[in-house]
Amino acid sequence: MGTGSQASGDVFRWFSVESGNADNPTVILIHGFPSQAYSYRKVLPVLSKNYHAIAFDWLGFGFSDKPQPRYGFDYTLSEYVSALESFVNEVATNKVSLVVQGYFSPVVVKYASKHQEKLNDLILLNPPLTAKHANLPSTLSIFSNFLLGEIFSQDPLRASDKALTSCGPYAMKEDDAMVYRRPYLTSGSSGFALNAISRAMKKELKAYVEDTKAILMDKNWKVRTTVCWGRRDRWLNYDEVEDFCKNSNHKLIELPMAGHHVQEDSGEELGGIISGLISRRIVT
Repeated sequence: MGTGSQASGDVFRWFSVESGNADNPTVILIHGFPSQAYSYRKVLPVLSKNYHAIAFDWLGFGFSDKPQPRYGFDYTLSEYVSALESFVNEVATNKVSLVVQGYFSPVVVKYASKHQEKLNDLILLNPPLTAKHANLPSTLSIFSNFLLGEIFSQDPLRASDKALTSCGPYAMKEDDAMVYRRPYLTSGSSGFALNAISRAMKKELKAYVEDTKAILMDKNWKVRTTVCWGRRDRWLNYDEVEDFCKNSNHKLIELPMAGHHVQEDSGEELGGIISGLISRRIVT
């Protein structure tokens, strides 16, 4: 699926991994920007003991379809909200718990605000929450550049290795690096998608971060929400995060040895934390 650029009829293929008994409560693990479902490889075995765990690649990432912009999918954040709704409806008929990392958190919060009745728990891993978080770091914003972005987004070392290792202590092993590089090595569609997503993020992220703050602090927000924060994040500053969680009455859990990609740095520990947080009741 890594070579596919688009599917006919605007019906797109999503790459996903499932683990655990399908009769158990469902937990959906959502990677950040840029990453893959593969980032949860250490989390899935822990969760699968008690839950039905699903991790997927967003459209444009990993081994999911990568539609050509302006041909069925333009990679706007609003389209990702709608795409997530379609995916959740396809894989889960009962309530679910969502775990999302990094810059895709505002997209998931927006989805959750429209479907609170569908959720048991929401766990945010190093999400952008403050005004200081509303701009992409230079490592990512370069991909939105009109000329350089189109070139750099086709470079596997910049698009995967540097993007994943420049934001914290994560030291990528060669076998893992090849998984992340493969989509960029097998098709130019991965780079085109990265360029389009970066442009959308640069344009829309500020508004989505503001919406995230408003949604999570609204008195009508009923979903049990936890923020897990890797303190060694080089992209998102910890300033104001603790105050935000206190003022919004959301639980904050710090992981001192983890960076921006918490699931990469402290996967097994994170799996245990998620398992302990999520309600094990099945709500239909």
